Amino acid sequence: MKKKLFTIIDCYIIGKFIGAYIFTIALIIAITVMIDFDAKIDSFIKTSPPVHAIVFDYYLCFIPYFINLFSPLFVFIAVIFFTSKLADNSEIIAMMASGLNIARLVRPYLLSAAMISLCTFLLNSYVIPPANVKRIHFENTYIKNKKVDYATNIQLEVTTGIVAHFGSFDNATHKGRDFSLDRFDGKKLVSRLTAKNIVWNWADHWTIKDYMIREFIGMREHISRGEQIDTTLAIVPSDFIISVNDSEQLTTPRLKAYIDRQKKRGIGNIQLFEIEYHKRFAMTFAAFILTIIGISLSSRKIKGGMGLNIGFGLLLSFSYILFMQISSSLAIAGIVTPFVAVWIPNFLYTGIAVYLYGKAPR
Repeated sequence: MKKKLFTIIDCYIIGKFIGAYIFTIALIIAITVMIDFDAKIDSFIKTSPPVHAIVFDYYLCFIPYFINLFSPLFVFIAVIFFTSKLADNSEIIAMMASGLNIARLVRPYLLSAAMISLCTFLLNSYVIPPANVKRIHFENTYIKNKKVDYATNIQLEVTTGIVAHFGSFDNATHKGRDFSLDRFDGKKLVSRLTAKNIVWNWADHWTIKDYMIREFIGMREHISRGEQIDTTLAIVPSDFIISVNDSEQLTTPRLKAYIDRQKKRGIGNIQLFEIEYHKRFAMTFAAFILTIIGISLSSRKIKGGMGLNIGFGLLLSFSYILFMQISSSLAIAGIVTPFVAVWIPNFLYTGIAVYLYGKAPR
């Protein structure tokens, strides 16, 4: 006789898990939106954004961003909430009395966590970044402008053997000053272009003004000057003008391509982009880790009821998020690599999950 892939108990637990997850999201999001609106109402009154912009450009984009940001926390709370309820009603005792062991009980939990993790990863990789473009533009326009429009002393590799330097660049006007472009043959400098001003037009098109080109041919030097020249350079202002939220506006493939391009050009201030990239994968595994911790904590019926489990679970899950922020700060400071910083909490809490799973009722 063939065994069913999903038993009645599996479907029951998956339904409870997903239901509790959605209920947790709806409850916390409703509270969060009210708190956020209360905090920003003064800004809304002062800047008078259109109502449709508040609803569609901000909150409609804010809600999925917030859900994805705290998805592992919502998973954990959902597991603690409905598993504690099952334990309090002696349903887990009945399941185990019928021959169901803890390993078999965990399976529908992990299947539920896998479905949620896949959805949140796809949302975070392809859906939320375009929404973040609208949300961040709204925040910069009507709440507080965090966009960086000016940088000084910029140096980067355009292509192999060609290095560009800007004394300063104003992204608002698309103009740079004290520009130079050095061409190398191996380690030998073969030409240098210097200009007082440079203007970005579109894509890779630039206009260089009041320039001088020095070409080095053996022991001789040839100098040419001009008022203006149009050229193409494989760089755009976003390669060196970086705002704090730029990494959240790129889909995962574009984020990976951006990181690889910046590393090739020798640009060092890309830690936020690397952290965002690795976090999107680390958060996927976090849902599994916190699910195992949640079921291990709440599957035992205790005198304090599920309130004690929920309280302890919240403390543990918030400590995970706090630890993630602290470890990310270490990467920004250059103490550890972004990969290590993002995955440290997962490694630590995997150990906690294994320990608590070993202590779970059999």
